[in-house]
Amino acid sequence: MLIDKRRLALFAVSILAASGAVAVSSGTASAADCGYLFDDFHYASSADSSLTGHGWTPRTYSGGPGVPGATWSANSISFPTSGPSGDRVMQLTASTDGTAGGTNQAELYSTQKRFLDGTYASRIRFTDAPTGGTDGDHINETFFTISPLNGDLDPTYSELDISEYLPNGGWGETGPINYQTSWYTYRNDPWYADNVHSEERQSYNGWHDLVVQVANGHMIYFIDGVQVGDHSGKYYPRQTMTINWNLWFIDTAAHSGGLSTYVEQVDWVLFAKNQVLSPAQASSKAASYRSSGSAFSDTVDSAGGCSTPTSPPTSSPTSPPTSPPTSSPTPSLPPATGCSNAPEWAFGTVYTAGNLVKHEKSKYGDPSGPPSGLGKHLWRAKYWTQGSEPGWTDQWQDMGAC
Repeated sequence: MLIDKRRLALFAVSILAASGAVAVSSGTASAADCGYLFDDFHYASSADSSLTGHGWTPRTYSGGPGVPGATWSANSISFPTSGPSGDRVMQLTASTDGTAGGTNQAELYSTQKRFLDGTYASRIRFTDAPTGGTDGDHINETFFTISPLNGDLDPTYSELDISEYLPNGGWGETGPINYQTSWYTYRNDPWYADNVHSEERQSYNGWHDLVVQVANGHMIYFIDGVQVGDHSGKYYPRQTMTINWNLWFIDTAAHSGGLSTYVEQVDWVLFAKNQVLSPAQASSKAASYRSSGSAFSDTVDSAGGCSTPTSPPTSSPTSPPTSPPTSSPTPSLPPATGCSNAPEWAFGTVYTAGNLVKHEKSKYGDPSGPPSGLGKHLWRAKYWTQGSEPGWTDQWQDMGAC
């Protein structure tokens, strides 16, 4: 979501099948580790104290992505009633007259960076045409999760673009086109992107349910219950992220004069921590909150809220490969049985299922930053992994303190 030129280095991925609702397999995880975030966006305005009280921030700071010099304003976030039910929705509004000074963009994001493994779902209304003015602008309508980029090619950077909808195209592509992109890292200047993506070349005008399951080394993306992408390997998130929506202009090259205004609406959002929910289960869970009259609930940081299943799902994601298709042969690691002979974890080393390492997790998810103070633990790789720090990602099982 940060750079206008980012599509120059995207790669294709295969589509694999997945379904079911299970707790994320992490060796030591239990039902007490699970929780939910649900928000129906019943707020009066972007200045409503309940909005910030519930952990959301309307963006007001300048900078990318989008048109350099454009304005990001809290006033671009509103909560009108929409649809036959007359329910409130969160609405992002963006407009441009073709100049930087006359361009306004919108973003709402979670204040805290605390989301990682689990299921993310949101019901979103994409629009193909402006509510006013001429059509044709390179507008980007989004739903994504992200962590900060701490320097060029930050190896702990994590971002999942659950949807980037370009009704009029952009980045050299004609529209309508929709992307799901999983990021490893990037560098702004000179531009270099390390990511993988899926795409759909069709109109998504109207309401849609967007879901991504982040578990067991895979990010599996769905639109309206149909699987549209399965990404894995090093692109799996390596640290906690924020939840975001934004509406912005890739550029003003396609603008044809006057003021054009676009909107994107969000009905609800659901996050199920450490759980794999099918799209139908995610929608059902959201409906149960609404039918009970609960417009907001957050148990992500507290115990309870889910249970471990008694049986596995009827189908599951294909296991990640033991090595990526483009990798060179991996040198053998010395056998290890415990802390006494396990090697220290190294960022650049490739590990496969069963490899043991010892490592003290970092305090903030940055291996080059300060340690957590928890001491070294023994970690077992659950599948192929490289560059994912033990303690900050599902690729590693904690085998206990050394």
